[in-house]
Amino acid sequence: MTEEGKAGSRNGVIRMIFVILSIVIELLFILMVFTGLNTYANWINIGTRVLALLMVLAIYAKQVTSTMKMPWIILIMFLPIMGIVLYVLVGINHGTREMRNRYADIDEDLLPLLPECSAELGKMKETMPDKASISDYLVRNAGYPVYDNTDIVYFDDALPGLEAQLEDLKKAESFIFMEYHAIENASCWKRVEDVLAERASAGLDVRVFYDDMGSIGYINKDFVKKLEKRGIACKVFNPFRPGINLFLNNRDHRKITVIDGKIGYTGGYNLAEEYFHVTEPFGRWKDSGVRLEGDAVKSLTVAFLEMWYAGSKEAWNNVDFSRYLPDTEYQAKQPGFIQPYADSPMDQVHVGEDVYISLAEKANRYCWFITPYLILTDEMAHALSLAAKRGVDVRIVTPGIPDKKLVYSVTRSFYNCLARNGVRIYEWTPGFCHCKMAVADDEMATCGTINLDYRSLYHHFENGCLIARSHAVTEIRQDFERTFEESTEVTDKYREIRVLYLRLGQQVLRLFAELL
Repeated sequence: MTEEGKAGSRNGVIRMIFVILSIVIELLFILMVFTGLNTYANWINIGTRVLALLMVLAIYAKQVTSTMKMPWIILIMFLPIMGIVLYVLVGINHGTREMRNRYADIDEDLLPLLPECSAELGKMKETMPDKASISDYLVRNAGYPVYDNTDIVYFDDALPGLEAQLEDLKKAESFIFMEYHAIENASCWKRVEDVLAERASAGLDVRVFYDDMGSIGYINKDFVKKLEKRGIACKVFNPFRPGINLFLNNRDHRKITVIDGKIGYTGGYNLAEEYFHVTEPFGRWKDSGVRLEGDAVKSLTVAFLEMWYAGSKEAWNNVDFSRYLPDTEYQAKQPGFIQPYADSPMDQVHVGEDVYISLAEKANRYCWFITPYLILTDEMAHALSLAAKRGVDVRIVTPGIPDKKLVYSVTRSFYNCLARNGVRIYEWTPGFCHCKMAVADDEMATCGTINLDYRSLYHHFENGCLIARSHAVTEIRQDFERTFEESTEVTDKYREIRVLYLRLGQQVLRLFAELL
């Protein structure tokens, strides 16, 4: 199992326990109806059904995609007690009121510190008017500006990304921020930790932030104490605690490193052994990332600070954020536009999905995606299908070897609806591809942490980087082309599914995909 796979399995076990308990309650209720509660059973049954109906009406009225509503409506109407329990546990994905308020407050303080970008956006609209509206959307709805004074290095493998990261970390002069979904306390991390400890001993502000569920089973509270003894400030996001936690379902899936506010890293890889080929449990591991140097690093810094303060009880009233957002005289050597952005489940704006849909809608010649998991809303599936029907070359690459077999089955269940509308599907045969990227028309690309699945698009804190008119877009396209050569196209195989039981099974899996 991968780091994320093991964490996901543990998360799945927790959900399974609640599912079993709710089923037991449902069965006990049915048994009581037919035995000891004959006198009251009818009233209890009516009350339960009325409660279920009210819950269904409330869900139906929510301003979310129908793909997210229908599984809950069907489940609650069919098994009201189990459905209501599961909905409270899993379906309410906006956390507690306190957490929503904290994120709103920190964003109100941080986002205005980012530079105004009307000039850069104006240049984009002049040079690429058909796609500049995607950047405009991010400015208006996510609050993250577009930059034209940043150099970018693209890594088609996580290992050279780590090596470059280590060299930059050694040269840090002021502060180091690192935020990762999963950290494995093993050889690769120890190399990073030693550098962090050395920089901390030199007086730098060094911080590490990781997700508890993403790292559970590999890091315990002793890890935090160990780092603090070495001078490294460390926090755990959303620690897992027994019992129902309405915020438990929202995880920090971001991967960010910021050095002195001048150099930043992001991408798909966590700080664990399989990402750097030390272990290969699922064949070859494919991942990607980017290194930014210049003005755009400010946005990665703000994304980190948002999670560091809002994700804990620490106050930030007296924090001078400007010291982490230095104005430099850096002059980029490369042309192009860079727009790092973040996505949060604490609001009603689904930034990650909207960017992917917009790329498909704005593409004229081609639009390619690579993702480890493919679990789409109807809106996303429709956008991809419509682009293919317009004659756009739409392709999706998924893993040839799964890390989670059930999720892999759900991923494959989406092949048919896409393939029959002209979307081409590839499976990367050498192993597991963990990249989260898209590229369109040699003009625009994304690289970051956002999978094409419900958890990334609706439940997790994520981040990405929109790249336009840059050499990195060409390099990402070339990486896609190499990936296609190493992949097996399965479009024809899944265009027509004639086995009835397979079709029915896939439909059931798709219906309840949000619960995975």
